[in-house]
Amino acid sequence: MFRDFLMPFLLVALAEFADKTQLLIIMLASKTNKHFNLFWGIILAFAIVDGIAILAGSLIANIIPNIIMKIIAGGIFIIFGIITFIKRKEEIKLNKKEINPFITGFLLIFIGEWGDKTQIASATLATQYNPWLVFFGVIFAMSLMSILSIFLGNVLMKKIKPKTMSIISGLLFIVIGIFTIITLWI
Repeated sequence: MFRDFLMPFLLVALAEFADKTQLLIIMLASKTNKHFNLFWGIILAFAIVDGIAILAGSLIANIIPNIIMKIIAGGIFIIFGIITFIKRKEEIKLNKKEINPFITGFLLIFIGEWGDKTQIASATLATQYNPWLVFFGVIFAMSLMSILSIFLGNVLMKKIKPKTMSIISGLLFIVIGIFTIITLWI
């Protein structure tokens, strides 16, 4: 039971570290003093997008055998790792005009997270673990990473190059993918 919460939490937290979503949150936080409103808009978007993905993943788990899902999950994680390595930093631009941070945070995250690696990872994890615990683990990870991005992101990004974080994230996804597939034979 604890693993059902911990695995999604760790995977999503690591995957989100220095991800484009977190860079977007850093940028949004630098444009407003209403961090509390920004945070709740972001979390609502994550809850909806990842909740739908987890629901879909748990339904798939009832149809496709677990061994096949583990092979697919491992392959997906390896692909995300490779994509993370080759993906270039995307520039995010917003109008400097003050906008409601709740609505802005919600809309940008809601639109930007569809098909994101963490959304797909959340759906995949729901095929292997208790969907409710996956949801809480994912939302807790997203909350923690969003708080870090809002309050500490600017400091972190000055000390660690985005390219270095992409390499670390890519390696972690590949290792997790390989580990997921290897555990079938252990």
